[in-house]
Amino acid sequence: MDRKTARTVSPGQVRTRFAPSPTGALHLGHAWSAILSHDFAVTHGGTFLLRIEDIDGTRSRPDHVAGILDDLAWLGLRFEGPVFQSERLASYAAALDRLRAMGLVYPCFCTRAEIAASLSAPHGAAVAYPGTCRRLTPAEVQARMGEPHCWRLDMARALALAGPLAWFDHGRRVEADPAPQGDVVLARKDAPASYHLAVTLDDAAQGVTDIVRGVDLFDATHVHRLLQALLGLPTPRYHHHPLLTGPGGRRLAKRDGAPSLAAQRVAGQDGRALADALRRGELPAGLSLAKP
Repeated sequence: MDRKTARTVSPGQVRTRFAPSPTGALHLGHAWSAILSHDFAVTHGGTFLLRIEDIDGTRSRPDHVAGILDDLAWLGLRFEGPVFQSERLASYAAALDRLRAMGLVYPCFCTRAEIAASLSAPHGAAVAYPGTCRRLTPAEVQARMGEPHCWRLDMARALALAGPLAWFDHGRRVEADPAPQGDVVLARKDAPASYHLAVTLDDAAQGVTDIVRGVDLFDATHVHRLLQALLGLPTPRYHHHPLLTGPGGRRLAKRDGAPSLAAQRVAGQDGRALADALRRGELPAGLSLAKP
C-alpha cells in the first residue's frame, strides 16, 4: 500500500483549502464546497486555508477577490490566508523545467481548430489530444519554436516512469488511470501553468492534507496523482462531494448566471443562517444535491 496515500487523520494536522478563481461572483455551489472543506478542518482540529487562483490575468479582478473575502466572512467561515497563485509563477516554471529535463513534456503548436478537425467522436463525447506534435522531429520542433505553442505532458512516457498509482477518496482506494485524458496541457503562452499543474504544486506547497472538492473534479485527480508521483510530492486524502444542482439537474455555474452570494448579502439575508441550513440539508427552492 502507498504509505503517502494511507495516512490516518491526525487531530491538529489536518489542512484543507478552498481555492476559487476571482473571475466572477461566488454562488451557492461555491458556498457548499467551502462549508464542507471548512467544517472538515474544524471537526478535526485543523486549519482551513484560502487560495485565490488568479493565474488567469485577463479575467481575474481585484473586486472579485474582495467579494470572495466578504462572502466567506458573511457565511461565518474563518480561514488562513489568502495565498495568491499569481505570486507563485516561478514555482510553476521550475516544475515545468524539471518535467522538460525529464523528457516528459513537449511543445504543441496545434490550434484548437486543428485539433477539432483531426478528431472524430460522437457529439459531446470527451476526446483526448491525438498526439500530433508528439511525433515531430527535434529539427521540426526547433524550427517552429517561434510559433505560439503550449506544453503537453507525454502521458505514455509519464505513466511508464511512474508505474501503478492510487489515492484514497473518502477512505476508499482508487486506482489512478489518467491515460484516457491523453497528453494534457501543462502550460500555455497566456497561462504559465494549467489548472492541473498549478493546483498540484499549490496543494503541496501549502501542506494540504485533505482536499474537499466537487465530484466534477474527480477525473482531474487521476492526472494530479500522476503529477504528484513525477514531481515527488505528497498525496493528500481526497473527499469529492456531490454537487448542488439547479433546475433540470444542471450544476450551478458562473457562466450560466447562477445567483450570487453577493446579491443575497446585499439583500440582507443572514449568511450564517444560510450556512447552517446548508449543513442541515435544507436547500433553497429549486436546488438539489446531485446523486453520487
